Order: sequence, then structure tokens, then C-alpha cells
Amino acid sequence: MDNPHPMEIEAQRAELEAVLQSKYFARAPILAHLLSYLCEKLFAGESLQIKEYSIGVEAFNRGAAFDQESNSVVRVQANRLRHRLAEYYAGEGASHSLRITIPLGQYVPRFESAASPPTPLPATEGTGTFPSTRTPRRFSNWWVAAAIVLVLLGAGNLLFMLHRARSGASAPATSAAAAQPEGAKIGPPVGEEVRILAGATRSLVDHAGRLWSADTAFDGGTPVKSTVEHIWRTQDQGFYRTSRQGQFRYSLPLKPGVYELHLQFAETVFDPESSGTGGEGSRIMSVRANGRTLLDHFDVVADAGGSRTADVKVFPGISPDKDGLLHLEFTGEEGKQAILSGIQILPGLPHHIRPVRVLTRQIPYYSNDSNWWSPDDYFQGGQLASYTAPVSGTDDPELYESERWGNFSYAIPVSPGKYTVLLHFAARHGVWNQPDAAASDTVAHVFNVFCNGKLLLNHFDLAKEAHGTDVVVRKMTGLEPNAQGKLLLAFVPVDGYATVTGVEVVPE
Repeated sequence: MDNPHPMEIEAQRAELEAVLQSKYFARAPILAHLLSYLCEKLFAGESLQIKEYSIGVEAFNRGAAFDQESNSVVRVQANRLRHRLAEYYAGEGASHSLRITIPLGQYVPRFESAASPPTPLPATEGTGTFPSTRTPRRFSNWWVAAAIVLVLLGAGNLLFMLHRARSGASAPATSAAAAQPEGAKIGPPVGEEVRILAGATRSLVDHAGRLWSADTAFDGGTPVKSTVEHIWRTQDQGFYRTSRQGQFRYSLPLKPGVYELHLQFAETVFDPESSGTGGEGSRIMSVRANGRTLLDHFDVVADAGGSRTADVKVFPGISPDKDGLLHLEFTGEEGKQAILSGIQILPGLPHHIRPVRVLTRQIPYYSNDSNWWSPDDYFQGGQLASYTAPVSGTDDPELYESERWGNFSYAIPVSPGKYTVLLHFAARHGVWNQPDAAASDTVAHVFNVFCNGKLLLNHFDLAKEAHGTDVVVRKMTGLEPNAQGKLLLAFVPVDGYATVTGVEVVPE
């Protein structure tokens, strides 16, 4: 690509500056940084160097070992940048004669006149049946890869969020960065990650776009593949149809540091159909890490609340042994066999788990405060819906584009301690867009919310709580997990349906 004429560069720089100073990018530091990087490369005549790998290394500081196949941070953020630019030129920048676009499948920015046909936006997700009065759209069936969260949040935004969280205000709404433990960084730590599918013979990518390797570094046990149709509380049901069973161990090389260990289980052998009585008591096991007992007399079915149910156990403060290995031992008790479906090892924090953020959609999401939200997980019951109409009362309307509705629950796995939970709701006002719809056709959203049986929200009327805006955030503190290490959040309808858009769990 030829270098632009100096006069063209001057006009392009002016347009870039106008975009970066707009409200659309003022609170999106990651997107602003990415746009600046791409444009400066173009201005310097280095457009041929604008590649996914170089962006990951130079713009996102991923280092020379950056693997663009398994880490899609560049693709995810570029997709968000395209959407944000389209929003800007549909609003504040609508009168501009020069516009910046990022063509699909490319990363080199273009400066086009307003008369040029706009670059199409990538497809967005949608699904299902819609019970409420809102304008729905369908989730697409493709998956996009997720990314490791980036740590870039202005102090002013942090103070604003602290004020909002303490005051209980419902608008504008952001996520719970302010609820982080004192002195903690915003977002989870970045570093080496390990994901292994026990008993699997090939690598797979989960619904969040993360790569899981085939079974490796094990000694003993037998790989088992199940034919069960459905596994509850997961979108990655295939991950739980394979397992390693028996008496076995794993020896996993890790760099020095503190890690968070997730162990994944699901009982697919013993259930009411096979045993006639259920699966409790059919499989008792223990788990040790470098000789330290993590689980003792562990009954997978009793812990998960049933067979064919994904059960995740979380252990913070894990470190490799003196030999640089993490030794995990799985031992069956009372003549039973141990079982394991997956191992996930993440960069950890010394005394508590990483924050958990779950959004009711099928792809991951970076919020404006630079936090990474997992796609919907840990749920049972309810249905997903997504909407095109933007909501008011938030500086991040994309966060509130979807919901889980019905009668449903989330079993969020945590370690012992106290937690702050923030529930995000979107109350769109209007009627179901059918030809015979009337004002009386609005669907009520009055419901109760429980945590481990304790009532958190009583007859919560979302329409009334919205008070003229669309976004409502409710914060609950001092919540503790049950004996199974779960924050079991139940959303129970009173009139109409329960609903939620996002769930944040932050250690106190």
C-alpha cells in the first residue's frame, strides 16, 4: 500500500483524534489503544506489518510466544472495534465526511469518504423463543474464540464505579471492578494456562474459544467414553462424556508461581437408569495435590446434586512442587474407582479465587471496563434471548443485549470465603412486536432470588425497579458457599418469568 499524501495524513489524523475523544472511546481504553496502534502503523507506511501476530505482540504485549491459533484476543477486540466504529458513525460522527473502517478479515484501517458504502458488521448472536415484550433477534450458531483479559482501567472510572456500587444506584451501570479486594488488580492475573480433557484422544475448543489438549501427563487409570445424551450445568457437554477412571495421577510441569486449580467431574456411569436408585454412594474418592488433601471421601453425585451434572471444584493458592511439577493423585475409596473429566490450571491469586463473571450469551465479551465475561455457564433451566434495541442507563449497552429467562439457577463454584455478588438486569419497556400486540401484552418479571436457600430479592419487580431507565444492578455482600463449594443462585418466578443478564462473583 502506498503511503498517504501528507495532506491526507493530516486529515486522517484529525479524524482519528475526533474518534478517540468521543464518548464511544473515552471509556474503552483497549479499543482506543488498538485503533491508535493500527492507524499509526498506517501513517508510518507500515501497513504490511499489520498482522494478527504483530498486533498481539506489540499492541497487546503478549510476547514472542504469542499463539494466535489458541489465543484470539486480536480477533475478539478487532470485532468489537468494528462495532464501536459503526456505532460512532451512526451517532456522534454521522456528519463526518471522512470515516475510519476496519474491513472484515483484515486489520489495516481504511479512511473512506462518507459516500463510500459502509463496511458490513460481523454477525452477532441470537437464539430461541422470546417470552417478553422486547424486540428479539436470533443467536447464530457459530462460536468465536475468547481471550485473556487485559488490564487497562482508568482511575476515574474505578472511582465512579466505587461510588455507584456503594450508593446502589442503577444507572449508569458498569461491572464490579470496584468490588475487588483492596490492593488487587482489576481483572484476573495473566500467565501460563493449562487445560486437559481427561480420557480424550484429541484437542477441543470450548464454547468460550479456549483450547483444551488431549489427555496427557497421566499415569494409571483407564480412559472411558460415555454415550449419555445430556450433561446439566454446562454448554460443553462433550467435555464430560470422556473421563479417566480408576486409580491414577497426573504430573504437570508448571513455572514457579501461584495458580488456581479447577477440577471437572460428572458421573456418567451410575444414575437412576443404571442402578435403579441413583448414583450417590456408588463412587467415593479422594484427591491430593503435592501430597496435600484437596478432597476427602468425595462423592461426585452428592456434590453435583445428581448424575449427569457437571461439577467443578476450585482450589486457589496452588504451586508446583520442588521438582517443578504439580502432582495430582486421584484415589478411589471403599473399593470404588476415582473419576475425572478435566483439569484447568490458571494464573492465581495467593488467598482467594479469581473473580467470576458470567454473561447470558454464547460468546465471551470484553466489557468497557476491560473485564472478560465468560459465556453462559453453570446454569440449569431457563432459556436465552437476545435483543437488538439498545438499553438506557449504562455506558456499555452491548453488555445488556441478552438475558436468561424462565425458572432457572446458577451453581457458581468457589472456594471457602465471603463473596460479593452483583446481578445485572435489563428491563426493556414496550410490547411484544406482533401484529395483534397490545399494551396489555407486556410480560411481567416479578421474581425471587435465593442464594443457597437464603432470600436475596423478594418479589423483585424489574419494571418498577428500573425507575425510568432500563438497567438495574443489585449488589449483595457477605455471601458464603454451601458445603459443596457453590453459590447456588436460584431465580424463581412469582408473576411471569425471572430474568438476569449477568452474574458477577467477586471475593471479599
